[in-house]
Amino acid sequence: MTRAELTLKLTELRSLPAETEVVEFKEAKNNFDINKLGKYFSALSNEANLKNKEEAWFIFGIENSHHAIVGSNFRSNRPDLDSLKGEVANKTTNGITFKEIYELILPEGRVVMFQIPPAPRGLPIAWEGQYYARNGEELAALNIEKFERIRNQPTQVDWSARICEDATIGDLDSNAILKARENFKVKNARIAPEVDTWNDVVFLNRAKITINGQITRAAIILLGKPESEHFISPGITQITWVLKDKNNVDKDYEHFTCPLILAVDKVFAKIRNLKYRYIKDGSLFPEEVDQYDPYSIKEALSNCIAHQDYTLGGRISITENDDGYLIFANCGNFLPGSIENVINNDGPPAYYRNKFLADAMVALNMIDTIGSGIRRMFDLQRAKFFPMPDFDLTGGMVKATLTGKVLDPEYALALAKNPTLSLMDIIMLDKLQKKKELTDEEISHLKELKLIEGRKPRFYISAKVAQTIGQKAEYTKHRAFNKQYYFDLIGKCIEEHGSITRQDIDKLLLDKLSDLYTKKQGKEKINNLISELRKSGKIKNEGSLRKPKWVFNKD
Repeated sequence: MTRAELTLKLTELRSLPAETEVVEFKEAKNNFDINKLGKYFSALSNEANLKNKEEAWFIFGIENSHHAIVGSNFRSNRPDLDSLKGEVANKTTNGITFKEIYELILPEGRVVMFQIPPAPRGLPIAWEGQYYARNGEELAALNIEKFERIRNQPTQVDWSARICEDATIGDLDSNAILKARENFKVKNARIAPEVDTWNDVVFLNRAKITINGQITRAAIILLGKPESEHFISPGITQITWVLKDKNNVDKDYEHFTCPLILAVDKVFAKIRNLKYRYIKDGSLFPEEVDQYDPYSIKEALSNCIAHQDYTLGGRISITENDDGYLIFANCGNFLPGSIENVINNDGPPAYYRNKFLADAMVALNMIDTIGSGIRRMFDLQRAKFFPMPDFDLTGGMVKATLTGKVLDPEYALALAKNPTLSLMDIIMLDKLQKKKELTDEEISHLKELKLIEGRKPRFYISAKVAQTIGQKAEYTKHRAFNKQYYFDLIGKCIEEHGSITRQDIDKLLLDKLSDLYTKKQGKEKINNLISELRKSGKIKNEGSLRKPKWVFNKD
């Protein structure tokens, strides 16, 4: 995690009203007993499992009651701090230890953040043979109910690894097997000559697509003949490509089925990856790029195949819109929980829905399990100054949208070129650009970096950023003017005409308010301005409530 990401995470944890079962603060100004630290490791790891959290946090340098930063000198020598991983692993179940240990040097002092993994499913974590948990904020023994709840967790059944009892190698497509061999040799160039000596049965076993010559569901999905799809019923292996115009009306479509190792290239060929041209800052010559990076297309499509919940009987869909959008959708909840988790961890997920299928796709050079694919998609969009990918994780589906154009050239270009901004900073500002709601933590982080101004829900880029990216006029339109400016305009109009109506005031002020206001919000703002002038005794209504006539209050 970067310094900015750590700072944001610390702000989020400190904002909690109290410690939780998965967060613990300690001052640890100079030292902390290693035995007690181990007990907390066991407790927080077990509670993270029970709360279905991806991690727990044990943090030094934070005062407990108000979560103020007091600073910690605990193992200030970095090698001594890193040695804790081994010290903890020596005394925990299965040698489980910290995901990572971070140091954050802040103006108020040094903070040490221990990132603790959840106990594996079905396996409580002990410290020196004893199991621990939390009772509210208190450290306690893991009671029998919690112990049994962890121990009785069902081990995940890998749907994709199940054997299709009546299927044989004859149910696999010969061209798909040839393609699989080519991809496998690219992935394993060192043994490519040896691969050529293997028959199909040996190859499929060693590539981990079949098990002891038996045909798996993963083998049918990737290599099966179209008529072999029934072996995985009620699951289907269908990918649907749809082309829509700018009004979202269907123009064309096509369905693709197994073998998906061949279908991927066919789907890719259907997508009209047009050239996009724009002028780079400081250059007289246009830059020409593909609307969609080929890596991003194949990564998104391969993720759909690897993570589809085939038990739901749904299809994978790719929607191409003439207005410059690609939408990839697959069935099933997003197991990592959020895109932020994937980007922050930048590593392989704790577990896969279809691990056998994912491993087979890795062996065939279709995906990479290092877990950086989604982050790379963000980086590729950033490099072209395009909007960040959008992920909709609602409704039991995962939808990923790639935008193949620049929404705001000056804004996007300047943000992408600003070396001080992390990827997470740009993702947050990208939400602002798309007029999406920011979380309280994101607002706090962007304000702390002085990147945005305004009040919820109307935020705008700060004067500092506006000056950097050439949006001084936009900044002024967003920020608009102070109240006295509007009071003076109303007063000047009454002075010149003797009286004014509400319609007159609307015409006078509406186009001078911040352009972040909707028309309704603008009229409410004017209501408030008139009310304030009336209550202060500066103007009065000589008309009716339905047809007000505002004049100076000479009294």
